[in-house]
Amino acid sequence: MIRLRQVKILVEQDSENTRKQKVSKLLRCKMEDIQKVMIRKQSIDARHKDQIFFVYELDVEVDQESKILKKNHSKDIFPTPDEHYHLPKRGTKKLLYRPVVVGSGPAGLFAAYLLAEMGYQPIIIERGEKMAERKKTVESFWQTGKLNPESNVQFGEGGAGTFSDGKLNTLTKDKEGRGRKVFETFVKHGAPSDILYLQKPHIGTDLLSQVIVRMREEIISMGGEFRYQTCLTDLIIEDGKLVAIECNHDETFPCTHLILAIGHSARDTFEMLYHHNLEMHAKPFAIGVRVEHPQTLINHVQYGPKYESLLPPADYKLTYTTTKGRGVYSFCMCPGGFVVNASSEEGHLAINGMSNHDRGEKNANSALVVTLNTKDFGDQPLDGMHYQQTLEHLAYERGQGKIPVQLYKDFQKNRASTSFGEVEPIFKGHYHFDNLKEWMPREITEALEEALPVFGRKMPGFDQEDMIMAGIESRTSSPVRILRNEHMESSILGIYPCGEGAGYAGGITTAAIDGLKVAESLIEDYDVPETLS
Repeated sequence: MIRLRQVKILVEQDSENTRKQKVSKLLRCKMEDIQKVMIRKQSIDARHKDQIFFVYELDVEVDQESKILKKNHSKDIFPTPDEHYHLPKRGTKKLLYRPVVVGSGPAGLFAAYLLAEMGYQPIIIERGEKMAERKKTVESFWQTGKLNPESNVQFGEGGAGTFSDGKLNTLTKDKEGRGRKVFETFVKHGAPSDILYLQKPHIGTDLLSQVIVRMREEIISMGGEFRYQTCLTDLIIEDGKLVAIECNHDETFPCTHLILAIGHSARDTFEMLYHHNLEMHAKPFAIGVRVEHPQTLINHVQYGPKYESLLPPADYKLTYTTTKGRGVYSFCMCPGGFVVNASSEEGHLAINGMSNHDRGEKNANSALVVTLNTKDFGDQPLDGMHYQQTLEHLAYERGQGKIPVQLYKDFQKNRASTSFGEVEPIFKGHYHFDNLKEWMPREITEALEEALPVFGRKMPGFDQEDMIMAGIESRTSSPVRILRNEHMESSILGIYPCGEGAGYAGGITTAAIDGLKVAESLIEDYDVPETLS
């Protein structure tokens, strides 16, 4: 096949036939010589609002391929490279027991999937509930405010990414094909096929929850085992090596190889690991608010009047560095979505954003967060985690568990809001009017106050007076990094830190890729247990 890059077609003219005509012109061949045209990547060039283009990377099957390549000398026309994922080769050392994966978020799920695919029959322990029960528990929490600390927006089958936009963005280079493996696995289990080529692919909460269940079912069919409502509560270590684990404080079983994919919110587990002197460091993260605008405003600004109704709901990405050197940026932007109460601890409140696949709600929301480092919260391994907890407790206390909200105009005037304007809230969970400046750290509110007018100049209308601000967005990333060696093992041998919670990922795709990397490392060192041979 031949790959063509930078194939530009006006949005209003785009069709399969138009793409084929464009390919014929670029390759200087006849239309009938073209067997098949497949989209490899699709992005949108919206720099000029009077002419917006789809920009394609295409794979093309043609007659006389070598002859056509020979007469087309261009950096954007070349043989399609091999980008397939290749399964690792099994090592020679024998495992004593089946490997255990802690957590069924994207990192744990893909580590387990690859292990199952290679015959290792992993055991997956998950502190939360199965998907169906978890969804009921979360909906009940949003309606009643009654939290289940073990099964919520953060914990349960699918991990925290289940209640998000299902964004699959990644800046990671994919030379080994792991990202492709992740996307193809999602599609195999029911995700939309367009995630294979869209520049900013997403699945959506409604579809992602179904995909995860199908992945679980296939892992079980390959010999894997899931144990829900099973929390890792202790480690049994001998001579610096893991020999067994304790679950739910009352069950102990042998385990010499444990993939630790606990997510960024398993604070009790971090405490337990710290107690065992597992080597970890505090790492920088960001905290801020989540803002809501009408989706029509974002569409108009990003696409202009000619195209705003022709293209999918628009997103945005904003960054700014303050005069004091603070980074302020948009994070986890959810077109046509909800702001959700994402709390996981009694007496603490945290929020996040979520969209279904159609992104059909009338508001866009995004986190606007401010960078923090050890100078702000301390340099001991768990200081950042404790800083998050302090702010989440303050957020909870302000409204006894209801999400604190404020209009931008009132934020500027340092007063509590009393009513909404044009922007009506779309929340999952109850909220109350508040003055965010009374309890959020000054370094955060000052940075937001400086950045918002700049964002308004970049995107006219972004800093509208009745923009809704909600707090607190505190779970942007893990506050710790658990160190690991070249074999992906921690300072306690047999423990493999993995994914976002361990500090090696930032979203669904990168977490899933890290899950594959860690599973590969285990597979390349060890063969399956003799009991499974």
